[in-house]
Amino acid sequence: MKNPRNMVGPQIRKLRYQMELTQPELAARCNRWGWDLSRETLAKIETQVRWVSDFELVCLANALSVRLDELLSPKERNEKLLKDFFSRLSTPVT
Repeated sequence: MKNPRNMVGPQIRKLRYQMELTQPELAARCNRWGWDLSRETLAKIETQVRWVSDFELVCLANALSVRLDELLSPKERNEKLLKDFFSRLSTPVT
């Protein structure tokens, strides 16, 4: 993805698959934690189209029964994402 809106989407999808959860099932778990999350919004998060707040990250970690840091991708991938993101910020707009 050229301009991802979050770093956690692919890892959330991976964890969801490992737990054999559908998107509606994970959305329902988030709803039980107080976040009115739709399947469509979850799909946008997983495909990195939608930004995710810190509160939403905590809810997703709780719904997936994982530590918050487990929502992050492997270190090497995160470093590349951060480098790409910040290099775009420093590029002058023409």
